[in-house]
Amino acid sequence: MIGMKDLLGMGAMLVALTTLTQAGTPPPGEAGNLGDRLTQTEVTSGDLDFDDLRREGRRIFSTPFNKIDGYGDGPVDGIDPTSPGHRPTLQNNGTYLRVNGLDAQTCLECHTIVSNATIPATLGIGGVGGAAANAIFQPRHIDVDDEGGLGFADFDGRFINPPFLFGSGGVELLGKEMTVELQDLKQFAIDNPGVEVELETKGVHFGSIIFENGQLDTSKVEGIDHDLVVRPFGRKGEFASVRAFDIEAMAFHFGMQATDLVGEGVDGDGDGVVDELLTGELSALHIFLSTMERPVRGNVTPEARNGFQTFKSIGCAECHIPKMRTVSSTLIYSHPEVLEDPFANPYYQVDLSEEPAGFPQRPDGGLGVPLFADLKRHDMGPGLAENFGSELDSEFTTARLWGVADTAPYLHDGRAQTLTEAILAHGGEAQSARDAFDALTPAERIEMLTFLRVLRTPTNPSGDLDE
Repeated sequence: MIGMKDLLGMGAMLVALTTLTQAGTPPPGEAGNLGDRLTQTEVTSGDLDFDDLRREGRRIFSTPFNKIDGYGDGPVDGIDPTSPGHRPTLQNNGTYLRVNGLDAQTCLECHTIVSNATIPATLGIGGVGGAAANAIFQPRHIDVDDEGGLGFADFDGRFINPPFLFGSGGVELLGKEMTVELQDLKQFAIDNPGVEVELETKGVHFGSIIFENGQLDTSKVEGIDHDLVVRPFGRKGEFASVRAFDIEAMAFHFGMQATDLVGEGVDGDGDGVVDELLTGELSALHIFLSTMERPVRGNVTPEARNGFQTFKSIGCAECHIPKMRTVSSTLIYSHPEVLEDPFANPYYQVDLSEEPAGFPQRPDGGLGVPLFADLKRHDMGPGLAENFGSELDSEFTTARLWGVADTAPYLHDGRAQTLTEAILAHGGEAQSARDAFDALTPAERIEMLTFLRVLRTPTNPSGDLDE
């Protein structure tokens, strides 16, 4: 007969075995999928050339992490069960959750559709995700069968459709240069008390600031956080760099906590594994993703040219700026990153005018970045508002339209299956442009949609690494 003491002993043994497995001592015949680890010293040593670093980044992007690598969270936190690190899982075995992250094993699973305009879809690395890849971020209430009697399924949290990653280096460089200009304007305001300073950079207006009574008044700042840091990544403008986005995405989707986040040798989520993603691995991933090919423009017919003129005349181009320009062609990579000084602590640099990014270089040495966006948040009205309980529920950074021909479904949550649906869903600051589109003749609408359909994704992203 087994007594309580025996049961306690068996339980302790099971805990010990589980901890051993999670702590990186795998069962016989099993191993983590990360393989040989890449340190920051190796990244900066010069022993790995540009393509080597990109291959390493692509490997991290495509690796199906498992628990030996550090996949998953530790024990559930009853006080905060929605933040990465201490979430419950559907099977109660520390694996998948789905409705608040722990929803895939590899980045590639959700960024794999290069074109949804072909049948079958064209697949590849770094593309968008279909509706099945939507992530639900930190919900606390999901009413699938309408117990609330609202007439529709209800939930809180955020519903996120994965965007493509092409051209992100040009976007990051734009954001960093804009941040530098805004920080200079902030310093000018501090040096000139009582003078209201307009916050304009690269043709985008972010309100104004004034230094009075010994403090900076940011109450008139708009479309950006009050620290005046441009954050191009994330639909709410949360992340200033691809690296910053990756750190949070790794923790949310996989429970892979980077040393950049928790420190070296620290088991931040209590799952028994430390150093789940090294600084060097993040650096290689950053270099790979930010040098991916940019979206391209297809054949521009006379009908498409007319559509572009309509696009501009009805006000779409006021937020979806067709092309923004950088001062430099060089993207500087930093570690650690300093938000208000984005070129501090450099360890690597890449000329984005060269392949594979291939941005067109201007005579002054800068780049033309045809992203069709302004890197600013705008109020899109109640129809598109999320139910997250945030003052930013109805605000989103302007969607970048380059590549839009290939990237259905549309909008932040993929609710629109066609371009027309997406345009007609606009509200708030975009209401007048939406109404102007609605008032177009059928022929004018066709021309404008024809123009949008020349904005294509690259055909074979990162394919050069296979040569």
